[in-house]
Amino acid sequence: MPNMLGILLFFIVPALYSFGLMFTDYQFANPNYSFTGMDNLKRLFQDEQFYGAIKHTGIFLLSVPVSLVLAFIVALVLNRSVYLKGLLRGMFFLPYISSGVAVAFVWMLLFQPSHGPINEVLRWIGIASPPGWFADPDTAMYAIDVVQIWFMLGYNMIIYLAALQEISTEQLEAARIDGASTRTITWKIVWPLVSPTTFLLLITGLIMTMKSFSLIQAITGGGPSGSTTILSLYVYKTAFSYYEMGYASAISWFLFAVILLITVIQWIGQKRWVHY
Repeated sequence: MPNMLGILLFFIVPALYSFGLMFTDYQFANPNYSFTGMDNLKRLFQDEQFYGAIKHTGIFLLSVPVSLVLAFIVALVLNRSVYLKGLLRGMFFLPYISSGVAVAFVWMLLFQPSHGPINEVLRWIGIASPPGWFADPDTAMYAIDVVQIWFMLGYNMIIYLAALQEISTEQLEAARIDGASTRTITWKIVWPLVSPTTFLLLITGLIMTMKSFSLIQAITGGGPSGSTTILSLYVYKTAFSYYEMGYASAISWFLFAVILLITVIQWIGQKRWVHY
């Protein structure tokens, strides 16, 4: 009952209230508002900033499959007899339990265009004009992707490690006796056996990434020139910077619809590649 009451008060009721606001011109702290019908939804599909936020969200989502592939490779290595294996596992997982704001400031220093360590290394190897990273609209979103990949790598790696340790050693030994190479065993046996884990990480990773807020807000605040404003951040700015609660509600329900659609597509598509 306490759990259901919490869900009702803090999730269901606000969601229904937001759905109602979507059809009004309500502005924050202004009690005078009126029903506007579908005006907010019409405005949504005529808003260039909205389309830009969709594009940036799509680029941001690329970090999910990249992080999964890298995490699987790291998990394969750390699942074997490696020196200081326990320490390495802890080091890879540490970023995930660190403060998101602290992580943001560390990467801001690393990617600092003038004297940051990354650009200093690039100059040292002969690149005279390294990228501006967070300061350049052309590279800012991709730099955010790098941070997100690094941030999620440890969590995905730990889950993959748990899945790898559940694989029967008899299956792997039988494949080796039959003459299968390490590469064949990895991609023809191990990868299909951990496909349920991949499906779990993919579906949760995409949802978490689409809802991500604190990392981008702390690093760029959606800039420069709106080049890192994803849908969740656009909802926040519209509601609490421009105080257009009705329009922000319309954007948030569009975001919900996209997350639901992606989840349904994955749930249907998993029948083709997930092996239980």
